[in-house]
Amino acid sequence: MKVSDILRVKGGTLFTAHPDEALSHAAQLMAERDIGSLVVMEHGDLVGMLTFREVIQAVVKNSGSLGSMLVRSAMDDAPLTCTMETEMDEVRRMMLDRHARYMPVMDKRMLMGVISFYDVAKAVVDSQNFENKMLKAYIRDWPGQDAEEAAA
Repeated sequence: MKVSDILRVKGGTLFTAHPDEALSHAAQLMAERDIGSLVVMEHGDLVGMLTFREVIQAVVKNSGSLGSMLVRSAMDDAPLTCTMETEMDEVRRMMLDRHARYMPVMDKRMLMGVISFYDVAKAVVDSQNFENKMLKAYIRDWPGQDAEEAAA
């Protein structure tokens, strides 16, 4: 299974922020839309990733307030990325190694979407459920003892 398979099912709604935007505005958007991340774009290029992890770290660093902080001061400016062709096993490994919950999907310099650890886990569970169904159907249709004796 590839990243393209997940994005095809997930859909393409993307939420972005600008690095010079107020961090409080970005956090408000994340809360209103019930999303855990924003892709930070500048001049059409991916320049960072903002997740609730970075927002919380910024709040703690600023004594419980976001004040006038900008997205740029809190974002991860070297986010982990993948392509549409990246295999799911590789994505899982990358996300686990970096403790990344969100990963932008890129096609060269074009942002194609974002996948979350939830999306990856759901894809794995769905795949396993399908496999289990197929195995159960195969076992259910297994030739019985009578059929084997009749063939002999």
